Amino acid sequence: MDAHTDVVVVGSRCAGSAAAIALARRGRPVVALDGATFPSDTLSTHLFFPHHWAELERLGARDRVLALDPPLHARASLGTPEVEIAGRYRAYEGIAHGSCVRRPGLDLALVETARQAGAEVRERTRVTALLRDDAGRVVGVRWADREQNEGEIRAKLVIGADGRRSTVARLVGTREHHRWDNQRMMAFAYYDDPREELRATAAQWRAGEDLVTVFPCDGGQSIVLLMPPVSRAGDFRRDAAGTFDAIVAGVPPMVERLAGCTRVGSVRTSRSHPSYFRHSHGPGWALAGDAGHFKDPVTAQGIRDALRFGRLLGEAAAPYLDDPADLDAALARWEADRDEQCLPMYQWANGLGRDDDVSPLEAASYRWFAASEDRATELFDVFSRHRAPSSVFTPARLAGWVRDGLRDPSVGTGEVWRTLRRDVGREIARVREQRAFARRRAESAARGLTPGPDATTAGRTATGAGAAR
Repeated sequence: MDAHTDVVVVGSRCAGSAAAIALARRGRPVVALDGATFPSDTLSTHLFFPHHWAELERLGARDRVLALDPPLHARASLGTPEVEIAGRYRAYEGIAHGSCVRRPGLDLALVETARQAGAEVRERTRVTALLRDDAGRVVGVRWADREQNEGEIRAKLVIGADGRRSTVARLVGTREHHRWDNQRMMAFAYYDDPREELRATAAQWRAGEDLVTVFPCDGGQSIVLLMPPVSRAGDFRRDAAGTFDAIVAGVPPMVERLAGCTRVGSVRTSRSHPSYFRHSHGPGWALAGDAGHFKDPVTAQGIRDALRFGRLLGEAAAPYLDDPADLDAALARWEADRDEQCLPMYQWANGLGRDDDVSPLEAASYRWFAASEDRATELFDVFSRHRAPSSVFTPARLAGWVRDGLRDPSVGTGEVWRTLRRDVGREIARVREQRAFARRRAESAARGLTPGPDATTAGRTATGAGAAR
């Protein structure tokens, strides 16, 4: 029951399959292990923007996912019950639609694509320990399956792509270098959704302290995702369905959207899902997807980043697997590149995930973006990673929103200035966090681990590189 391979990937969902595909296409033997039997569900918002589809195209999985017949979202809508920001997505690498794809079909499509590429995917198999050499380098795994079989696989690299509660992350003893505790919980349920005229639009509303969404997905259904403050968790523990229905009933445009729809199945919740960056590489190991980095689900970027940086990890490692020193340097370059690309969205998601009511400045910004479809598309460009948040939420625009807030007769002047002081304080904290990342990057450079052009940048297009900066 023992074997040798070049790479063991622990976890075969988005990040794990993407890494396995990239490695197998470069001629590297790879074994991916997962405790699940596919198709298999997992907790996920599973909303797509155009850049999600671009990553599936790069992996060769797009046609398999399209075969699931998910509705293609040509439009998006967000705002408050009083103000709607609606518009189309700008094309990302020729793709101008989003979607929402349930995880059983999506993950099976990725596993099938990995197998077609030449990867060996073993289901119903979990990792129980890591193997190390005398110097402490990870050189493989011990595994066990549901039939009580056990064994070892020796490898030049072990990739942990096994989620937020990663076994590999725990076994290597890695730690977080940045963390943000979520202020909103999640509660979601599926609805049978016969309203074909609305199934091409993903919709979100902010209503008081609540954030609520409707995302049409495959199977003739829509996922209804609520993100109330974490303080409501007790209400959901006592009566999940009743609390869920009460929040929906309190948002009139959502009630209108769900007219004729019927909830199916139970309400699922997640109270704790902190955002973090973990140290994601070491001698003979790396962490991909949520195992290494997780951001607040409010911006729905997790699947895209798992696909992208799982693929880039495979591309970065493949040329250097036969030289441990070169491999470790390539892994360091990959991690630094991932952190640089993901930091702006991580910070923006943490801001959007605060449990604030809609402030006077936010209300003014909603009105500004709603004034034209071009402005709406510019906002949606942030979700599609065409633009950095800082290029859309500029100081000049903030000044305009302050002016509009002060002119609003329904808002007190003192409330506007209090909100501005609060937001300036948060901006200072954001800049300090950026500087902390820059210092960490400089320290890596001093050790000779500066990102180079040979590995992690190979899979980045001009559009993707511009969006990341």
